[in-house]
Amino acid sequence: MSLSIAIIGLPNVGKSTLFNALTDAGALAANYPFATIEPNTGIVPVPDERLDVLAKMYQTDKVVPATVEFVDVAGLVEGASKGEGLGNKFLANIRQCDAIAHVVRAFEGDNIARHDGGAAISPLQDIEIIQTELALADIATIENHLPKLIKEAKSDTKLKKTVDYLTFVQNELMAGKRPEDSSTLTPAELKEKLHDLDLLTAKPIIYVFNVDENGLTDTAQQEELRRLVAPSQAIFVCAKLEEELRQLSAVEAAELLADYGVAESGLVQLIHAAYQTLGLQSYLTAGKKEVRAWTISQGWAAPQAAGVIHTDFEKGFIAAQVVDYDELINAGSESAARSQGKLRTEGKTYIMRPGDVVEFRFNV
Repeated sequence: MSLSIAIIGLPNVGKSTLFNALTDAGALAANYPFATIEPNTGIVPVPDERLDVLAKMYQTDKVVPATVEFVDVAGLVEGASKGEGLGNKFLANIRQCDAIAHVVRAFEGDNIARHDGGAAISPLQDIEIIQTELALADIATIENHLPKLIKEAKSDTKLKKTVDYLTFVQNELMAGKRPEDSSTLTPAELKEKLHDLDLLTAKPIIYVFNVDENGLTDTAQQEELRRLVAPSQAIFVCAKLEEELRQLSAVEAAELLADYGVAESGLVQLIHAAYQTLGLQSYLTAGKKEVRAWTISQGWAAPQAAGVIHTDFEKGFIAAQVVDYDELINAGSESAARSQGKLRTEGKTYIMRPGDVVEFRFNV
């Protein structure tokens, strides 16, 4: 299961600077609109200290972390849904992603050009512009899709509920609202209700406020900004600091973050927020061949988790040998964990847990 996140925002809010820092991809970062013409893509490993610990235990040099794909989408502007700026071409890039990271400028800077030529920062206004453009694009998508669906519903009564739901969504968007029940549905349920339409407003949004160094610990400012976007998640990063971190060793980066009173880098914060927002977790496999992390949805049973490795694993699933990571480390080895009764054999109904280290048994 791959995870992809679209990084969006108005021009000159620090999107490409943040993207460069997160991915080391070297995307062009410039202080003028549309510095990003084609969407830049970077794939980064999900930080997981457990992998190196297991690699030493199993004496393997091959470590394969879970990954996240970041897509740096060109700065949207007011009127993008009607083709302004670079228009719908880049709205389409967002549709292909699992979640949206909306970068919002929350720092002053006289030498930073706003998209509208103004000087003062206005997080709420910037957020509303993007929300409006995403909603207008979705309204157009539904308007194009509904007539055909209404016609098909006359001979397929099951589609009547889909027509009713899409009409509800359309009315909510036209009233300037985000459909309230979208966040309560699983991705599969939402996809079914929306008839496979990848509506932009149905995608989970994580707000990334680009602050200055002082803003990293300004709890009053952070609380105010959180209120603007609740119930969506909000994280606070300094894109310039993130750039500096990528040039340092892990130890030096941790020390610099500590100097600013921050526990985690922007990359770690964003990945944690994405996993939480999308309801994801990782499980681990370990052996002499490799140590690896696999991303799955929370609540998945063992056969579904096995299917992420290979579809044959799910089809021919027999059982899963499972040990909790902490118990494995405390035991000192897999054989010791087995002798202590820490290894369990689980069947098809077992619900996977984040700390599971697993070996699947299956028939081909």
